[in-house]
Amino acid sequence: MPVVLSETISPEEQRFDRIRRTVSLFLGPLLFIVLLFIPMPSLTTQAHHLAAVVGLVLVYWIGEAIPIPVTSLLGPVMCIVLGVAAPAVVFAPFANPIIFLFLGSFLLAQGMIEQGLDRRIALAILSLRWVGNSPYRLFVAIAIIPVLISMWISDSAATAMIYPILIGIISAFSSLAKEAGKKFTSADFNTGLLLTISYAALIGGIGTPVGTPPNLIGIGMIEKMLHVKINFFQWMMLAIPIMLAMWLIMLLFMLKTYPPVAKKFPGLVEFLSSRRAEQGPWTRGQKNALTAFLVAVVLWIFPGVIASVGGTENPMFEFCESHLPEGVASLVAAVLLFILPVNWRERRFTLNWSQALKIDWGTILLFGGGLSLGSLMFSTGLADVLGKQLIAFSGGDPSVWTITAVAIFLAIIVTEMTSNTASTTMLVPIMIAVAQGAGVSGIPPAIGVCLGSSMAFMMPVSTPSNAIVYGSGLVPIIAMIRAGVVLDALSFFVIFLGLYILCPLLGLI
Repeated sequence: MPVVLSETISPEEQRFDRIRRTVSLFLGPLLFIVLLFIPMPSLTTQAHHLAAVVGLVLVYWIGEAIPIPVTSLLGPVMCIVLGVAAPAVVFAPFANPIIFLFLGSFLLAQGMIEQGLDRRIALAILSLRWVGNSPYRLFVAIAIIPVLISMWISDSAATAMIYPILIGIISAFSSLAKEAGKKFTSADFNTGLLLTISYAALIGGIGTPVGTPPNLIGIGMIEKMLHVKINFFQWMMLAIPIMLAMWLIMLLFMLKTYPPVAKKFPGLVEFLSSRRAEQGPWTRGQKNALTAFLVAVVLWIFPGVIASVGGTENPMFEFCESHLPEGVASLVAAVLLFILPVNWRERRFTLNWSQALKIDWGTILLFGGGLSLGSLMFSTGLADVLGKQLIAFSGGDPSVWTITAVAIFLAIIVTEMTSNTASTTMLVPIMIAVAQGAGVSGIPPAIGVCLGSSMAFMMPVSTPSNAIVYGSGLVPIIAMIRAGVVLDALSFFVIFLGLYILCPLLGLI
């Protein structure tokens, strides 16, 4: 998701950002007017009006003329004004159960952050005896932490959590090197470490439905448009092998590109031990946050496990589906944070409302607006027309895997320019329509868009994770672009091969 850190980007980049915002501010309405009045005989009036709205929204999403969540509200409002659909229809996706699954996961993540549980887990992994003073093992541990954490909280939060710890390690190495008169690290190695935590967080997000917004948007659209429900466990069975393969390839590439200059980092164990000791024993709040998180994970995964063992007609599975769907399970666990006390006498609980207000409400609005526009593109027939035009342009009826390859490629390219939520919203209904027009399954292309939309490795503004590490001043923009181009290309093949192998095995085609 694009983000700008004005205090860390160069004056040239700030100037470019101002130009981008200004141009898009006027280009969006201009495109809207052109699309609204240009003849489109192949579209119904509703689809024609929607095409104009989508054109405006895309320009504003890419150029960030106004805040992206505001644009996500502007699109549905304009659809109502122009008569694309009734208000109840347009705003219905904002109350989609998937929205509440995301809301609950955001609250759980905030509880973990407020209580310092995420930092404790990170330091526990870095302090493992296996890591020791080895730079290679440190590199691996640094890559493990964000990929695991970002499966459950946002990639930006996972990166922000490990970032200060890593900066502390780099600073400590610098001080030790000066004292010893030796060279323990290099600028390139430090760059590699910082890029690795950002890239690992992006990759980890695809592992679960709640890891990143595109996953849930894709799941929601697949259920609405194709009438196929992909549950939490089923998504993990598909995505985790792809995630692990991409993570391993990324790690080997980064180690090859940014190797350490020393065989040992003297003082690393002592430094991490001192940081871990500063945390003291587990607090009541950390135990409560961990309890709520584990409750959520069990409730999310348990129905899928039951279905894989006893089938979807199993009474226990049917009970969970009707009484504890994933959105409700998410809220049950989140509410526990407001009930479990950290100090009963003072009536202080694991999470309070002022802390809960810190969650990314903008992303929730963006998520609802994306679902709304995606649903309208499908219901008005706009996606179908666009899909038929793409098929005609290709010169024939492509196979499901040709469409999937195109879907992944487009998602990777578009997500470097706009938010991954926006790219998923645009592409999923179109790719489903293309697949239906060709008479093949739309599930692999839709999932390909979801996974490809998370592979934003190239630019600081592509995602908050990249912006965070770029803001350190230790990551040259050229280094990020060079590594990002390679990883974008590799991710295309990993995702495509993963879907080609796993979709048939899991009955998703």
